[in-house]
Amino acid sequence: MTMCSSLRTLTKQTLNTLKLFHFTYHTNLLSHSHANAIAFDPLILDSSFVHHAHHPFDKSTQKDLLTYNHLLFEYSRTHCNQEALNIFVGLHRSSLPVDGSTMSCVLKVCGCLFDQNVGRQVHCQCSKSGFVEDVSVGTALVDMYMKTENVGDGRRVFDEMGERNVVSWTSLLSGYVRNGLNDLALELFFLMQGEGIKPNPFTFATVFGALADDGMVKKGIQVHTMVIKNGFESTVSVCNSLINMYSKSGMVRDARAVFDSMEKRDEVSWNGMVAGCVTNGLDLEAFEMFYQMQLAGVMLTQMIFATMIKLCAKLKELGFARQLHCRVLKNGYCFDHNIRTALMVAYSKCSVMDDAFQLFSMMHGVQNVVSWTAMVSGYLQNGGTRQAVNLFCQMNREGVRPNHFTYSTILTAQPAISTFQLHAQVIKTNYEKSSSVGTALLDAYVKMGCIDEAAKVFELIDEKDIVAWSAMVAGYAQREDTEGAVKIYLWLAKEGVKPNEFTFCSIVNACAAPSAAIEQGKQFHACSIKSGLNNALCVSSALVTMYAKRGNIESANTVFKRQGERDLVSWNSMISGYAQHGHGKKALEIFEEMRRRNLEMDEITFIGVISACTHAGLVDEGQRYFNMMVKDHDIDPKMEHYSCMVDLYSRAGLLEKAMDVINGMPFPAGATVWRTLLAACHVHRNVELGKLAAEKLISLQPQDSAAYVLLSNIYAATGNWQERAKVRKLMDGRNVKKEAGYSWIEVKNKTYSFLAGDLSHPSSDLIYSKLEELSIRLKDAGYQPDTNYVLHDVEEEHKETILSQHSERLAIAFGLIATPPGTPIQIVKNLRVCGDCHTVIKLISMFEAREIVVRDSNRFHHFKGGLCTCGDYW
Repeated sequence: MTMCSSLRTLTKQTLNTLKLFHFTYHTNLLSHSHANAIAFDPLILDSSFVHHAHHPFDKSTQKDLLTYNHLLFEYSRTHCNQEALNIFVGLHRSSLPVDGSTMSCVLKVCGCLFDQNVGRQVHCQCSKSGFVEDVSVGTALVDMYMKTENVGDGRRVFDEMGERNVVSWTSLLSGYVRNGLNDLALELFFLMQGEGIKPNPFTFATVFGALADDGMVKKGIQVHTMVIKNGFESTVSVCNSLINMYSKSGMVRDARAVFDSMEKRDEVSWNGMVAGCVTNGLDLEAFEMFYQMQLAGVMLTQMIFATMIKLCAKLKELGFARQLHCRVLKNGYCFDHNIRTALMVAYSKCSVMDDAFQLFSMMHGVQNVVSWTAMVSGYLQNGGTRQAVNLFCQMNREGVRPNHFTYSTILTAQPAISTFQLHAQVIKTNYEKSSSVGTALLDAYVKMGCIDEAAKVFELIDEKDIVAWSAMVAGYAQREDTEGAVKIYLWLAKEGVKPNEFTFCSIVNACAAPSAAIEQGKQFHACSIKSGLNNALCVSSALVTMYAKRGNIESANTVFKRQGERDLVSWNSMISGYAQHGHGKKALEIFEEMRRRNLEMDEITFIGVISACTHAGLVDEGQRYFNMMVKDHDIDPKMEHYSCMVDLYSRAGLLEKAMDVINGMPFPAGATVWRTLLAACHVHRNVELGKLAAEKLISLQPQDSAAYVLLSNIYAATGNWQERAKVRKLMDGRNVKKEAGYSWIEVKNKTYSFLAGDLSHPSSDLIYSKLEELSIRLKDAGYQPDTNYVLHDVEEEHKETILSQHSERLAIAFGLIATPPGTPIQIVKNLRVCGDCHTVIKLISMFEAREIVVRDSNRFHHFKGGLCTCGDYW
């Protein structure tokens, strides 16, 4: 604005006169039709716009066109566009003749002001005066229409031009790029050469910008060779565009090669190279480039400050961010809105919210939706949910309209803010169909458990990006709704959307649900391999978890070993997987490997480790790891850890120690703890302690059938049928229903379920025939049914029949007759496998030479050759 100030000094009388002007060309004061009717008629201008104002040179003796044009050009050159427009009005009223240069300049001003209505009036004046034949005027018209987003009229003017030069072609080409029509721009680029027009440096710079935006770097390399042929390889603007294109395409080395080859570099060159390093994750190189830039004495611009401050935010470099803040103040950029917002974000990322808010407060009066959103986001990132919500409400009160970033951010604040109210506001402001807002909304509904509402929001999104698709798949996965997740994935594939690593991570997680078909996870694993995404960290970690949860611990271990990089999820999944599958020692080996590598551990790690000790009967080791967690890793035990310790002692029959753990907890024991103790009391037939545990559990969860069933089973196991009857009567009185025992088996991609004594299966005759055959072989092997597991007051023979028809035995018998010999069998049971069935399945695995995997409510049992991985710590 320095040049503008000097011009005002030189033309003091003129500008004093201009103060009287109330002239405006904007359509908010005039209807569009009236504005077109004016068409720069001098009489209409005087009456409708100027309102008796004096034109700039009423008192000037130099009313020649040269003086007007000089002022007009200077104002335009120094971006004082409104002043330039006022000068043109004065010129128009002075009745002096104008020339093509005047009209070209004022059209450029209209384009810079994005004022198409004024531009159209100038166009009419050009037509009346015959200036449209002037190539510079025609080019300026093309440029004006393109800048005001009227591509059609811009192209019409271009096509009607009698004479066109390289500037005309470049104006149209850059207009296409500016309006996102990069394909048309490239067609035009090759067409102009076909018509014998040689591109200039600005043409090449524009083309490289289009190629960078569309990621067409191969064509960019071809055009780069044309640059060399045309001798523009040293032109600064062309090189800057090449740096930008190569950087955006991930080819930083090529960008650096162009940069190093430049004889002269300007601020844009350095900015482009620094930004390219930042964009491609070369953070240290970006700092080094910034340092070299200062050594070279290059002026630091607002853009480079904004870029480096954003880098500080990314790396949480608070010290350097403060240094840059000082330099910003020193260089006089402290009022730059982008820099202030970047500093706010940097301070927020570095968790100094007081500094961020101080900057925000200093922007009072010029705060916009970007700065408001940055502060809301900063508070949410730093756990200040209440402050974020208050700020969002204040933003609404002050009339600042939230944008899609604001809504996407504040929706993560639920339950501190109502999702339903936000949804209503989103609909009112017409953001419901936005992909980013819709994704945030559906994610909020998923977290609330409203999967149907989430699905409705998803369907309304106009242009679903891969983030939205992945979020919907993840939503179903979190609800363990495999069918819903697979349905969305198939819809995605049908629409031709390419899944990314997060999509595969979500669908694989969905396949880890108990209801998922065993083969589904393998199929999606194969899809991830075809897509080249199976080695992405989140995908491989999800695969480890999925295979471990679906009973295939060997495949889980194979994926784990192949991981080039592992996160905590992978390590925890292997520890928990081995623990659940009865490989306690292998789980502890994984844990010790983590310790040797000094890897981060969390509370989930220790839940897996203590569980491994529990399933392997390693009581002392479990206690040692619990102490290690507290003393060495400063992790406060949670309910889950105490539950594991109670389970550890209970399974070993150390019920008194289990009670000591419960009594020593810093908070009241939850239902999981009492349920664990009650189950152990059932196994060890401790009536007194079992009664206490049952009473505690019933008080916490009066409608949970497990407490009543386990207590009644304890009474039944000890022959106290009278007390058992009382418990059953209490259940009936409270309308508590016992959960039926089901077993599932998957054969040829179809799942079959069985109840105890089930006769509904079409192959029931064959199933029971197989059971009879197995019964004979079991007796020949010396098997004696343990009728203590039949908790009914019936005859001994009837008890044996009940045992022989447990749901898991029916499922296994079906698996034996429905699959080829030697094929592994896997079944799932919703309740715990009884001790007698456990003994029988071990023998069947030996007779039939089959591996049989049983997933009950507690763990995995791998039966092979007459043995089980649980070591009978079932």
